[in-house]
Amino acid sequence: MGKLDGKTALITGGNSGIGLATARLFRDEGANLAILGRAPATLDEASRLLGGEPLILRGDVGRIDDIEDAMARIDERFGRLDIVVANAAITRPAPFDQITEAQFDDIAAIDFKGVFFTIQKALPLLREGGAVIITTSMSNQVGAPNFSVYAACKAALRSLARTLALELIGRGIRVNAVSPGPVDTPGFGRWDVPEAIVETARRDFTARSPMKRFALPEEIARAILFLASEEASYVVGHELVVDGGVSQLL
Repeated sequence: MGKLDGKTALITGGNSGIGLATARLFRDEGANLAILGRAPATLDEASRLLGGEPLILRGDVGRIDDIEDAMARIDERFGRLDIVVANAAITRPAPFDQITEAQFDDIAAIDFKGVFFTIQKALPLLREGGAVIITTSMSNQVGAPNFSVYAACKAALRSLARTLALELIGRGIRVNAVSPGPVDTPGFGRWDVPEAIVETARRDFTARSPMKRFALPEEIARAILFLASEEASYVVGHELVVDGGVSQLL
Protein backbone atom coordinates (compact mmCIF):
# COMPACT_ATOMS: atom_id res chain seq x y z
CA MET A 1 0.00 0.00 0.00
CA GLY A 2 1.40 3.37 -1.05
CA LYS A 3 1.48 6.48 1.11
CA LEU A 4 -0.58 8.38 -1.47
CA ASP A 5 -3.02 5.71 -2.62
CA GLY A 6 -6.17 7.35 -3.97
CA LYS A 7 -4.73 10.85 -3.81
CA THR A 8 -4.58 13.23 -6.76
CA ALA A 9 -1.55 15.51 -7.00
CA LEU A 10 -0.55 18.44 -9.17
CA ILE A 11 3.17 19.14 -9.49
CA THR A 12 4.22 22.31 -11.29
CA GLY A 13 7.61 22.05 -12.91
CA GLY A 14 7.02 18.31 -12.79
CA ASN A 15 8.82 17.77 -16.08
CA SER A 16 12.40 18.01 -14.76
CA GLY A 17 14.66 18.15 -11.72
CA ILE A 18 13.01 18.12 -8.30
CA GLY A 19 9.53 18.16 -9.84
CA LEU A 20 10.11 15.10 -11.98
CA ALA A 21 11.76 13.19 -9.13
CA THR A 22 8.72 14.05 -6.99
CA ALA A 23 6.33 12.94 -9.71
CA ARG A 24 8.08 9.57 -10.02
CA LEU A 25 8.02 9.06 -6.26
CA PHE A 26 4.37 10.09 -5.97
CA ARG A 27 3.49 7.69 -8.79
CA ASP A 28 5.27 4.88 -7.00
CA GLU A 29 3.33 5.73 -3.84
CA GLY A 30 -0.02 5.40 -5.61
CA ALA A 31 -0.96 8.98 -6.51
CA ASN A 32 -2.90 10.07 -9.56
CA LEU A 33 -0.72 12.69 -11.20
CA ALA A 34 -0.98 15.92 -13.14
CA ILE A 35 2.23 17.69 -14.04
CA LEU A 36 2.49 21.17 -15.50
CA GLY A 37 5.53 22.46 -17.38
CA ARG A 38 6.58 24.73 -20.23
CA ALA A 39 9.12 22.84 -22.32
CA PRO A 40 7.69 20.32 -24.83
CA ALA A 41 10.85 18.20 -24.93
CA THR A 42 11.03 17.66 -21.18
CA LEU A 43 7.28 17.14 -20.97
CA ASP A 44 7.58 14.39 -23.59
CA GLU A 45 10.44 12.81 -21.65
CA ALA A 46 8.50 13.03 -18.39
CA SER A 47 5.52 11.37 -20.06
CA ARG A 48 7.77 8.55 -21.22
CA LEU A 49 9.32 8.07 -17.77
CA LEU A 50 6.03 8.26 -15.90
CA GLY A 51 4.00 6.04 -18.18
CA GLY A 52 0.63 6.67 -19.75
CA GLU A 53 -1.51 7.50 -16.74
CA PRO A 54 -0.42 11.01 -15.61
CA LEU A 55 -2.11 14.08 -17.05
CA ILE A 56 0.64 16.01 -18.85
CA LEU A 57 -0.13 19.73 -19.08
CA ARG A 58 1.82 22.29 -21.06
CA GLY A 59 1.59 25.78 -19.65
CA ASP A 60 3.41 28.71 -18.09
CA VAL A 61 2.62 29.36 -14.43
CA GLY A 62 3.54 32.99 -15.06
CA ARG A 63 0.33 33.26 -17.09
CA ILE A 64 -2.90 33.06 -15.12
CA ASP A 65 -4.83 31.89 -18.19
CA ASP A 66 -2.51 28.88 -18.43
CA ILE A 67 -3.04 28.07 -14.76
CA GLU A 68 -6.82 28.29 -15.14
CA ASP A 69 -6.73 26.08 -18.23
CA ALA A 70 -4.68 23.50 -16.32
CA MET A 71 -7.15 23.48 -13.43
CA ALA A 72 -10.05 23.03 -15.83
CA ARG A 73 -8.36 19.97 -17.35
CA ILE A 74 -7.57 18.56 -13.91
CA ASP A 75 -11.22 19.03 -12.91
CA GLU A 76 -12.36 17.28 -16.08
CA ARG A 77 -9.97 14.34 -15.61
CA PHE A 78 -9.96 13.87 -11.84
CA GLY A 79 -12.64 16.12 -10.35
CA ARG A 80 -10.47 17.09 -7.39
CA LEU A 81 -7.02 17.66 -5.98
CA ASP A 82 -5.56 16.40 -2.73
CA ILE A 83 -2.00 17.68 -3.11
CA VAL A 84 -0.43 20.69 -4.81
CA VAL A 85 3.34 20.89 -5.12
CA ALA A 86 4.10 24.46 -6.22
CA ASN A 87 7.59 23.83 -7.50
CA ALA A 88 8.06 25.58 -10.86
CA ALA A 89 10.85 28.16 -10.83
CA ILE A 90 13.57 29.71 -12.96
CA THR A 91 17.01 30.94 -11.96
CA ARG A 92 18.73 33.60 -14.08
CA PRO A 93 21.63 35.11 -12.15
CA ALA A 94 22.91 38.57 -12.99
CA PRO A 95 24.63 41.39 -11.11
CA PHE A 96 22.14 43.62 -9.35
CA ASP A 97 23.06 46.72 -11.38
CA GLN A 98 22.50 44.88 -14.67
CA ILE A 99 19.04 43.42 -14.07
CA THR A 100 16.45 44.85 -16.42
CA GLU A 101 12.76 45.31 -15.75
CA ALA A 102 12.01 42.55 -18.26
CA GLN A 103 14.34 40.13 -16.44
CA PHE A 104 12.79 41.05 -13.09
CA ASP A 105 9.27 40.55 -14.40
CA ASP A 106 10.14 37.23 -16.04
CA ILE A 107 11.63 35.73 -12.85
CA ALA A 108 9.02 37.16 -10.48
CA ALA A 109 6.16 36.01 -12.72
CA ILE A 110 7.16 32.37 -12.35
CA ASP A 111 8.94 32.24 -9.00
CA PHE A 112 6.37 34.19 -6.95
CA LYS A 113 3.29 35.18 -8.92
CA GLY A 114 3.04 31.72 -10.46
CA VAL A 115 3.11 29.99 -7.08
CA PHE A 116 0.61 32.43 -5.59
CA PHE A 117 -1.97 31.93 -8.34
CA THR A 118 -1.36 28.21 -8.75
CA ILE A 119 -2.48 27.76 -5.15
CA GLN A 120 -5.33 30.24 -5.46
CA LYS A 121 -6.74 28.65 -8.62
CA ALA A 122 -6.34 25.15 -7.15
CA LEU A 123 -8.43 25.97 -4.07
CA PRO A 124 -11.84 25.06 -5.58
CA LEU A 125 -10.45 21.59 -6.34
CA LEU A 126 -8.57 21.02 -3.08
CA ARG A 127 -10.46 18.78 -0.70
CA GLU A 128 -10.46 18.92 3.07
CA GLY A 129 -7.40 17.06 4.27
CA GLY A 130 -5.38 18.35 1.34
CA ALA A 131 -1.78 19.46 1.39
CA VAL A 132 0.11 22.25 -0.34
CA ILE A 133 3.90 22.15 -0.50
CA ILE A 134 5.84 25.18 -1.75
CA THR A 135 9.43 24.82 -2.92
CA THR A 136 11.49 27.65 -1.44
CA SER A 137 15.30 27.72 -1.26
CA MET A 138 18.19 28.14 1.15
CA SER A 139 18.71 31.49 -0.62
CA ASN A 140 15.78 32.87 1.38
CA GLN A 141 17.95 32.96 4.49
CA VAL A 142 21.44 33.72 3.16
CA GLY A 143 22.91 36.47 1.03
CA ALA A 144 22.88 35.36 -2.59
CA PRO A 145 24.99 37.67 -4.79
CA ASN A 146 23.84 37.72 -8.43
CA PHE A 147 20.58 35.97 -7.45
CA SER A 148 18.81 39.01 -5.98
CA VAL A 149 15.45 38.56 -7.72
CA TYR A 150 15.35 34.79 -7.30
CA ALA A 151 16.31 34.98 -3.61
CA ALA A 152 13.76 37.72 -2.92
CA CYS A 153 11.02 35.65 -4.56
CA LYS A 154 11.96 32.61 -2.48
CA ALA A 155 11.86 34.72 0.69
CA ALA A 156 8.42 35.92 -0.37
CA LEU A 157 7.35 32.30 -0.74
CA ARG A 158 8.50 31.54 2.81
CA SER A 159 6.29 34.35 4.03
CA LEU A 160 3.43 33.17 1.83
CA ALA A 161 3.67 29.65 3.24
CA ARG A 162 3.33 30.98 6.78
CA THR A 163 0.37 33.17 5.89
CA LEU A 164 -1.51 30.52 3.89
CA ALA A 165 -0.83 27.92 6.58
CA LEU A 166 -3.01 29.96 8.93
CA GLU A 167 -5.50 31.13 6.31
CA LEU A 168 -6.23 27.70 4.83
CA ILE A 169 -6.04 25.43 7.86
CA GLY A 170 -9.66 26.30 8.58
CA ARG A 171 -10.52 24.58 5.31
CA GLY A 172 -8.58 21.51 6.40
CA ILE A 173 -5.69 22.25 4.03
CA ARG A 174 -2.13 22.04 5.35
CA VAL A 175 0.46 24.38 3.82
CA ASN A 176 4.18 23.76 4.27
CA ALA A 177 7.40 24.43 2.40
CA VAL A 178 10.56 22.55 1.55
CA SER A 179 13.82 24.51 1.34
CA PRO A 180 16.51 22.79 -0.75
CA GLY A 181 20.16 23.62 -0.77
CA PRO A 182 22.14 23.13 -4.00
CA VAL A 183 20.61 20.30 -6.02
CA ASP A 184 22.15 18.45 -8.95
CA THR A 185 19.44 19.11 -11.54
CA PRO A 186 19.54 19.78 -15.29
CA GLY A 187 18.61 23.39 -14.56
CA PHE A 188 21.75 24.13 -12.57
CA GLY A 189 24.12 26.17 -14.69
CA ARG A 190 21.68 26.97 -17.50
CA TRP A 191 22.22 30.66 -16.82
CA ASP A 192 23.42 32.14 -20.10
CA VAL A 193 26.87 32.77 -18.60
CA PRO A 194 30.30 31.33 -19.43
CA GLU A 195 30.87 27.74 -18.33
CA ALA A 196 33.76 28.87 -16.12
CA ILE A 197 31.31 30.85 -13.99
CA VAL A 198 29.05 27.82 -13.66
CA GLU A 199 31.95 25.63 -12.55
CA THR A 200 33.09 28.26 -10.04
CA ALA A 201 29.57 28.34 -8.58
CA ARG A 202 29.47 24.55 -8.40
CA ARG A 203 32.79 24.42 -6.55
CA ASP A 204 31.68 27.18 -4.19
CA PHE A 205 28.40 25.47 -3.33
CA THR A 206 30.18 22.15 -2.81
CA ALA A 207 32.82 23.69 -0.57
CA ARG A 208 30.16 25.43 1.56
CA SER A 209 28.26 22.20 2.17
CA PRO A 210 29.25 20.24 5.28
CA MET A 211 28.47 17.12 3.24
CA LYS A 212 30.67 18.38 0.38
CA ARG A 213 28.18 17.50 -2.32
CA PHE A 214 25.00 18.59 -4.00
CA ALA A 215 21.67 16.97 -3.13
CA LEU A 216 20.07 14.52 -5.51
CA PRO A 217 16.58 15.50 -6.70
CA GLU A 218 15.27 12.28 -5.12
CA GLU A 219 16.43 13.45 -1.70
CA ILE A 220 14.30 16.58 -1.97
CA ALA A 221 11.40 14.54 -3.35
CA ARG A 222 11.37 12.35 -0.25
CA ALA A 223 11.00 15.45 1.94
CA ILE A 224 8.10 16.63 -0.23
CA LEU A 225 6.48 13.21 0.06
CA PHE A 226 6.66 13.41 3.84
CA LEU A 227 4.92 16.81 3.89
CA ALA A 228 2.27 15.57 1.44
CA SER A 229 1.51 12.37 3.34
CA GLU A 230 -0.48 11.55 6.44
CA GLU A 231 2.83 11.18 8.27
CA ALA A 232 2.86 14.99 8.41
CA SER A 233 -0.79 15.34 9.42
CA TYR A 234 0.07 17.71 12.32
CA VAL A 235 2.73 19.71 10.46
CA VAL A 236 1.48 23.17 9.46
CA GLY A 237 3.38 26.25 8.32
CA HIS A 238 6.77 24.53 8.52
CA GLU A 239 9.71 25.02 6.18
CA LEU A 240 11.59 21.72 6.01
CA VAL A 241 15.21 22.58 5.24
CA VAL A 242 17.02 19.97 3.12
CA ASP A 243 20.38 21.58 2.47
CA GLY A 244 23.05 19.17 3.69
CA GLY A 245 23.70 21.33 6.73
CA VAL A 246 24.61 24.56 4.93
CA SER A 247 22.20 26.60 7.06
CA GLN A 248 23.91 25.30 10.21
CA LEU A 249 26.93 27.40 9.26
CA LEU A 250 25.00 30.69 9.33
